[in-house]
Amino acid sequence: MAKGPLTGADRQSYRQDGYVLARGMIDSEEIDLLRRAAKADKALDDHAFGKSDGEGGRVRLSLWNHPGDGIYGMFARCRSIVDSAELLLDGEVYHYHSKMIMKEPKVGGAWTWHQDYGYWYQNGVLFPLLTSAFIAVDRATRENGCLQVLKGSHLAGRVEHALTGEQASADRERVAELSKRLELVHVEMEPGDVLFFDSNLLHRSDRNRSEHPRWAMICCY
Repeated sequence: MAKGPLTGADRQSYRQDGYVLARGMIDSEEIDLLRRAAKADKALDDHAFGKSDGEGGRVRLSLWNHPGDGIYGMFARCRSIVDSAELLLDGEVYHYHSKMIMKEPKVGGAWTWHQDYGYWYQNGVLFPLLTSAFIAVDRATRENGCLQVLKGSHLAGRVEHALTGEQASADRERVAELSKRLELVHVEMEPGDVLFFDSNLLHRSDRNRSEHPRWAMICCY
């Protein structure tokens, strides 16, 4: 890996903002290998499913619980990411799940405002002591639907969620009030950048209206 795990200063930013962005944590050779392997992986494609965004678009993703022994498991187990997760969560972590988000050009759907814990709470997870490592496989820009976050929104705690299309959406009135008080950040990323974010951070993304794909692998701990 091109860059080691996060530092104490990064942890402070994470606790204040709900996220921290590690530029170039994965080097170009490694992220190119992941991109080529994922996009040629028929099993990954066959396992993928779509979720309606309630706006006429669909998001495709593939999700798995065990890290596995292949290239995806190598990324999920790499010391830079795992050690960073342990720093952020103050202790030993386990792999909760990983997923590949496949936002294809022109057709990749949006994600509504939500917290990951809004989903995981329904799975019987008692405490929101989880973090996600969002690995940019492709370049992520405003045009192709990069992640958007409400900075500091994790401090509001868990928000009630309801279905919007086939996605769990955070309570719109609560999100609207938080949006008046908190900064909206478009997290544009280069391949190999890794965004760590709190399970209660409110985030969303727009549809991919560009000519460029926006794939991302997300490892959750």
